[in-house]
Amino acid sequence: METKACIDSLTVKNSHVLPPDTNSHGTLFGGKLMAYIDDVAAISATRHCRKPVVTASIDSVDFLEPVFEGDTICLVSYVTWTHNTSMEVFVKAITENLLSGERKVCTTAFVSMVAVDENNRPTPVSPVRPESDEEKWLHAGAPDRHAQRKKRSKESKELAKKFGTAFPWKE
Repeated sequence: METKACIDSLTVKNSHVLPPDTNSHGTLFGGKLMAYIDDVAAISATRHCRKPVVTASIDSVDFLEPVFEGDTICLVSYVTWTHNTSMEVFVKAITENLLSGERKVCTTAFVSMVAVDENNRPTPVSPVRPESDEEKWLHAGAPDRHAQRKKRSKESKELAKKFGTAFPWKE
């Protein structure tokens, strides 16, 4: 398969933060930001592999700065690493006060996306080629993050099995 540059999957999304997007504190709902993260990651992953993709995981999302009503939110994403059928997508979200011009990184996240075929089965993806210093740094750390995700996934499956599907009040 042809190796593709990280920049080839670059996705940028800007949104104005309006009242329906905010909570009682006048800041962007965390869930709304997570939906934006998932959206841009899916676009980047699809650009990379040119196949349908599904979200496998989103690493912890730390809300570093509030995003206020009236601000904009800009999300930038691209594929940083691939492994057989999966892709790691780096997402950076920046909030901007449009009146003052002040900009802050409000969160970063790594999203694992898996390419699927017409039967929704995982399918191979092309390797990615980092070029910039930032891309090389993210790419170098990806195998460790991948191993952490696999460990966390195993633990999540064990937890789900232990607690099962029964309603807690019917046990």
